[in-house]
Amino acid sequence: MDLTDPMHIGFLTYLVVVLLVGLATYRLNQTGEDYLLAGRRLNIWVATFSERASGESAWLLLGLPGAILTTGLAEVWSVVGCVSGIALSWWIVAGPLRRETQRLGALTIPEYFVRRFGATGQVLRITATAIVVFFFAVYLSAQVSGSGKVLKATFHIPEFRGMLLGTGVIVAYTVMGGFFAVAWTDLIQGIIMLATLVVLPLVAWAEVAARGIDVGAALERLGPGISSLVQGKTGWAAAAAVVGGLSWGLGYLGQPHVIVRYMSVRDPKAVKAGKWIAITWAALAFTGALFIGIFGAALMGAPPEGDKEQLMPYLALHLLHPWLAGVFISGAAAAMMSTADSQLLVTTSAVSEDVVHRIFKPGMTQKELVRISRITTLVVGGLAFLLAVTSDDLIYNVVSYAWSGLGASFGPGIVLSLHWKRTTGKGVLAGMIVGTVSTVVWAASPALEGFLTVRLVSFVLAGAAVVLVSLAGKAPVPD
Repeated sequence: MDLTDPMHIGFLTYLVVVLLVGLATYRLNQTGEDYLLAGRRLNIWVATFSERASGESAWLLLGLPGAILTTGLAEVWSVVGCVSGIALSWWIVAGPLRRETQRLGALTIPEYFVRRFGATGQVLRITATAIVVFFFAVYLSAQVSGSGKVLKATFHIPEFRGMLLGTGVIVAYTVMGGFFAVAWTDLIQGIIMLATLVVLPLVAWAEVAARGIDVGAALERLGPGISSLVQGKTGWAAAAAVVGGLSWGLGYLGQPHVIVRYMSVRDPKAVKAGKWIAITWAALAFTGALFIGIFGAALMGAPPEGDKEQLMPYLALHLLHPWLAGVFISGAAAAMMSTADSQLLVTTSAVSEDVVHRIFKPGMTQKELVRISRITTLVVGGLAFLLAVTSDDLIYNVVSYAWSGLGASFGPGIVLSLHWKRTTGKGVLAGMIVGTVSTVVWAASPALEGFLTVRLVSFVLAGAAVVLVSLAGKAPVPD
């Protein structure tokens, strides 16, 4: 890096700030609840920005704009689906989950299921933990890959070194500060992400207007169907394209790294205000990402090196002052880091709290739990890095797969357990298994995925499994 370049200085300043946050929050972690859930004492602004930043990964700033170059305006449906899903999650999951997990004394989603459905507790715990580790290994690797793409496009750092740097910084501040560090760095990252997604498309719009570019004609030159809301398809294929985009919203009901933020809010009554903060953030951010893709495609076409997911960094470099470009490109790194640190911590909690503490060593002290959690964070971060450097899949595709698996495995069980008293532990277990298996099988078949997206199919099948198995069993005894 060139330390005389203002863009490089801006990015390095950002990295230093997040590391200092990790250092400053180190001594706040005295118990397992502190390290894994910030002691349930986050104010609503920090918790909400943390939820939004962790919910939107490198997919939002890199994957979605890049997808415009492939699927075009049909990505409008993804934007509508995501914003609707965020609103629905805050509306029907946030408040009830916050109250129930505190009542039951649960620090993690697997532990919530165990205490909610005692009869099948241990099987639920082991199954949920295995699903978290499996899908988060994939998901986390996509964020590590995103760091490599951003640093390569911006600073010409080889992708391997970029991934190593990104992983190292994330693991460092997460090990030091736990959930406190993750939440407060998410606040910073969420602000940077939102600024990037509001300002950059406005600047790009002004540039398009100044050049007199016909956006529709520019999109049509990229390929057939790019300027169409249904990719130029008709009949069932057109309907499937719309449903595929809208189905992104279902995943928000079951993403452990997102909904755990609801559990960390200090005052359950503040959740109502959090809804509107989250919905406003989402509407601005997703609309901005969509227009970065549209205006970027009109101004530049595909990035010079052919990687469509580097469109946003290239656009920032060409349109903005170096200082501002450095800050906004940090937004892409922030998107990756804010999701990666959350996934890292949820995976850590699944292993250290739900396996080591609850199964193998129930008598460990709080100090030992914090130490085990920090060691687990280091190990999981290293494994995610290894997976990222051995995979060349697009971020969009990897995130879609993991998003579908987590949303289907946990979403139906969480929603029904909070709102339907007839839900049983065996029903939730069946939903987890069906959600995972259907995701793996459906996504592995291009013909099935082309017919209807796995994000919808796996969620519906998992929900049906929860309902049918619950009805077939004995009604649970009320608390």
